[in-house]
Amino acid sequence: MDIFGYNPNDLLSYFLTLFRISVVLFLLPFFGGKTIPNPVKGALLLVLSLALWPQLSFPGSMMPTGWNIVIMFIGEMLLGLILGMVVRFLFGAVQLGGQIIGFQMGFAMVNVVDPITGTSNAVSAHFLYMCTMLTFLVLNGHLYLLKAISLSFEYIPPGGLLLTPSLTNHILQFSSTMFVLAIKIAAPVMAALFLVDLSLALISKAAPQMHVLVLGFPVKITVGFFFLGFIFTIMADYVGDYLQQLGPLFETIMKAGSPYTF
Repeated sequence: MDIFGYNPNDLLSYFLTLFRISVVLFLLPFFGGKTIPNPVKGALLLVLSLALWPQLSFPGSMMPTGWNIVIMFIGEMLLGLILGMVVRFLFGAVQLGGQIIGFQMGFAMVNVVDPITGTSNAVSAHFLYMCTMLTFLVLNGHLYLLKAISLSFEYIPPGGLLLTPSLTNHILQFSSTMFVLAIKIAAPVMAALFLVDLSLALISKAAPQMHVLVLGFPVKITVGFFFLGFIFTIMADYVGDYLQQLGPLFETIMKAGSPYTF
């Protein structure tokens, strides 16, 4: 007689939910940031697993045995990496645009270490990255990430992601937007600084005795910061448009990599 009503399949089902959320969630931006303490990540993982398990779970019979658990874990990591890469295209575009702006303004040698990614970026790139992250959170971008995890329970079984040609084509086609978005973000500052360089070139021809190199640095920095203020409204619109594409894109990617037929 089982007094507590213990069912091994329920425990295995919870473990499958825990594996999916832990691997996928912490490979996504914001949730998997290095600035978040590990105890906080662990508490968030347990709370989300307990909250989602009654609604989103796999049957306990799908739990593999032996070395198949390792294969399942690798499949879950691939799913998390693919979903995280799609979101990081946005932040990569912003950082690339910031690097271009920093180079144009003369900040190429002024770098800071990003505490989230651990890489060295230009000051302008890091500033735009932090502003984009705040805009991403204000526009409920983190909820889109949680929705992607819920969709994964519907389309992808444990460790069942298939690297199909269709999945690869979708990711490669979407990756091209990173470079286009970077140029769009940096375009106002690039155009303004190009006019400044053109004006300085004309001044150096008309008055060779002027120290154009000494005069050019403060002028370019002032004009760059002035036009940098106009980028925030434009960047907010770009982030909003990007988030509108995330939902359908996540669903398309999971259908392309799903072993099921839709």
